[in-house]
Amino acid sequence: MTDLHLPLDRSAGRLAAQIAAGFRAGVRSGRLTAGTRLPSSRDLARDLAVSRGVVVAAYEQLTAEGFLIARRGDGTRIAPLARPDDSPAGAPARPAPARPAPLPSGAAPVVPGARTPVDYDLWPGSPDLAAFPRDRWLAAERTALRALPNEALAYPDPAGAFVLRAELAGYLGRVRAAHTDPDRIVITNGVAHALSALTRLLRANGHGVLAVEDPTSVRQLPMLQATGIRLVRIPVDGEGIDVAALARTDARVVLVTPAHQYPTGVVLSPGRRARLIAWARERDGLILEDDYDAEFRYDREPVGCLQGVDPDRVVLLGSVSKALAPAIRLGWAAVPPPLAARLRTHRLHTDLGTPVLPQHTLAEYLRGGGYDRHLRAMRRRYRTRRDALAEAIRRHVPGARVHGVSAGIHLYVELPPGCDEDRVIARAARAGLSVAGARPMWSSGRAPHARPALVLGYAGLGEGRLVKAAELLGQAVATGAQG
Repeated sequence: MTDLHLPLDRSAGRLAAQIAAGFRAGVRSGRLTAGTRLPSSRDLARDLAVSRGVVVAAYEQLTAEGFLIARRGDGTRIAPLARPDDSPAGAPARPAPARPAPLPSGAAPVVPGARTPVDYDLWPGSPDLAAFPRDRWLAAERTALRALPNEALAYPDPAGAFVLRAELAGYLGRVRAAHTDPDRIVITNGVAHALSALTRLLRANGHGVLAVEDPTSVRQLPMLQATGIRLVRIPVDGEGIDVAALARTDARVVLVTPAHQYPTGVVLSPGRRARLIAWARERDGLILEDDYDAEFRYDREPVGCLQGVDPDRVVLLGSVSKALAPAIRLGWAAVPPPLAARLRTHRLHTDLGTPVLPQHTLAEYLRGGGYDRHLRAMRRRYRTRRDALAEAIRRHVPGARVHGVSAGIHLYVELPPGCDEDRVIARAARAGLSVAGARPMWSSGRAPHARPALVLGYAGLGEGRLVKAAELLGQAVATGAQG
């Protein structure tokens, strides 16, 4: 049996997370190779002097992330795709060709400001803006300013302030199981900026096709099409993106939302995660991972990002737009080194980089623990609001089916049979509700077959107002059936 070398700091707690981190490190270093059979959960628990439940939790987490594979009669093994490079076993890793990156999937499907004020705003894509931590952010900004050297006020590093890239590398490794470092991270003005820049680099490198999920956020599509790239839509089902359908296209780059598919809320299954990584390696392709709201997960442990499984085949994009506020315009891209260098050069030649002071403020907020504390508080708040809205919909909209409840800040609600989506939206608007329909998010070929649905954001309203909104929505649904 392999000597696993899994040191534990028992005083630090979170033993399952420590065990999972030890396995990831072993796989990435090449010490634990594909096919290695692991001890049973009972045997490993005995060896480590922990409860069996701790080991089971670690194994389940790693299986969900694609690092392990479990088969009846064969035990648990290191997954065939979980190796540190993207080349055949024993062959040297080759640099990935330049490719692009994702966009704000969870963003509202219309241009901001296009809607008039309403009594109950359930439009998806925005966090609770009233909860922005103004005092703590200001304190972090003051601390950052006091420590900021004069030379930092010159034109910035186009890759972003090193102090922020270093803090993000640690944060993403700890919270999202990413495998990155400051040199792989480029700071951008939100995910949309990263996506636009990287798509243009992709086009310049000869890639003419980008695969996107079906359904997806309609807000991102015009931005992508403006780059001149051709989009192909790939169906999403109950396990996430259909990798077999993706393989039948000529795309070598795909944009996905694996942690919480937008808008359906589906989590990419372990099998699909493995097949998607295999597709990228076989196709010499790139996966663009939009991690738009992965910090908000309520009913189970977060699923680690795809980038942590193969950092040379996956670009991880994120921002503070859902965690803090979209107006901050701070995002990041964790990219393979060759692409990081090209992205830095692109920033140098186009916009000279991201404003410095917000970067140092966010770095201080991360370093001081304020960001983690804010996220913990918002998870509790959003979970309570999610529960209130989901229960109220079940009570006031009989026959509706609620999806995507385990994470994020929106629900995907399939309307009862016989409802007309547009009529429900129009009647809801007359009652003072702003809601988004799902039909525009589906391709023209799949929209006629998709059940009428609404995408409801719940971050900005308290529980009482959410319950009232669901009651009004029930009335709109009752009068919005096809006649």
